[in-house]
Amino acid sequence: MPTVTNCPAYDVDLYDDEVLRNPYPHYRALRELGAAVWLPRNSLYALSRFEDVRAALRNPGLFSSAEGVAANEVVNEMSKGTTLASDAPLHDRLRAIIAAPLLPRALEAIGPRIRAEARQLVDDLVRRGRFDAVADLARHLPLTIVSKLVGLEDYGRSSMLRWASATFNVLGTMNERGCTAMKDVQEMRGYLGSVAIRERLRPGSWGQRIFDAGDRGEVEPERCPVLMRDYLGPSLDTTIFATANLILLFGQHPDQWDLVRQDPTLIPNAINEALRLESPLRGFTRHLTADATIGDAVIPAGSRVLLLYASANRDERKWQDPERFDVRRRASDHLGFGNGTHMCAGLHLARLEMTALLEVLVEKVARFDIGEPVLALNNVLRGLASLPVRVS
Repeated sequence: MPTVTNCPAYDVDLYDDEVLRNPYPHYRALRELGAAVWLPRNSLYALSRFEDVRAALRNPGLFSSAEGVAANEVVNEMSKGTTLASDAPLHDRLRAIIAAPLLPRALEAIGPRIRAEARQLVDDLVRRGRFDAVADLARHLPLTIVSKLVGLEDYGRSSMLRWASATFNVLGTMNERGCTAMKDVQEMRGYLGSVAIRERLRPGSWGQRIFDAGDRGEVEPERCPVLMRDYLGPSLDTTIFATANLILLFGQHPDQWDLVRQDPTLIPNAINEALRLESPLRGFTRHLTADATIGDAVIPAGSRVLLLYASANRDERKWQDPERFDVRRRASDHLGFGNGTHMCAGLHLARLEMTALLEVLVEKVARFDIGEPVLALNNVLRGLASLPVRVS
């Protein structure tokens, strides 16, 4: 095994509560230290610069997902062979099944329904004048429309938020938060893996489509309950956090909201910029299949490397004035949805939901007066548990 060379260390636990509350100074410190940095508290190498993270995401042969993408070996062992924890050709076969209803053409059928629901929701909230941007706004579309599309019965739908949060928590380290979340993950696995799950699904739902693919021999029957889990993360927490972050940023930067109100064609820009600046997903790990030279450092095969999307999205080498929220910035190449073969399968759905809400909000709301945001502490995600808002 070659000796690791030219790799600085950063002696901070990236999954500590205080770091989760304000990670950005730590990301900046990592970027300044080097292209690759050793994290002794987490037994990981970290890549934090844009070009290095994107290159790693585009090279799954070297930065493999087949050994899992968590920061702990317990979950990596449990998750092998899932869509998230696999490489081609298995990954491509599994992804084709879950991604089918999430492709732009397939989403055209539900677009009118989502836009109508968004209009009614915003009308109601504007009449109230005060609401919580997380509980009342950001969660509404994922929990009312998307959860029904997945096809889970009431018990499954009511548990989806808890399960989704837990799924991301266990993908970090097995700290107290990760260990606590494991109970919810086991409950989810038991529910989705029960013999009765297929009968519980609504006919024609996304979940039912997975089992139909099993009947056609496109996927092994035992993988069908596992694939159901892939709809929890993309359809819930990541979209909810991204939506609430948009409201937070517009509340903090009313001049940027004015620009979008004056020119609604800036809505796609605004969504990309919010995903760049406040990335809901901090990052996943990869397993090195061979020695890798990253900048001046040589990292040996078998090492586990943390790819920090949220740091890459604020890299001074890539973005001018990266900590400024600018809806005129062209940030379509951000890494908020990942990149390469494992790019988020639910990204088109997330954009559809956020766009539908913003298209109505620009008509109805002149100002977001925000209260004190409450952070939802999660090992892998960054977002809000609550954000009081008054609109005028």
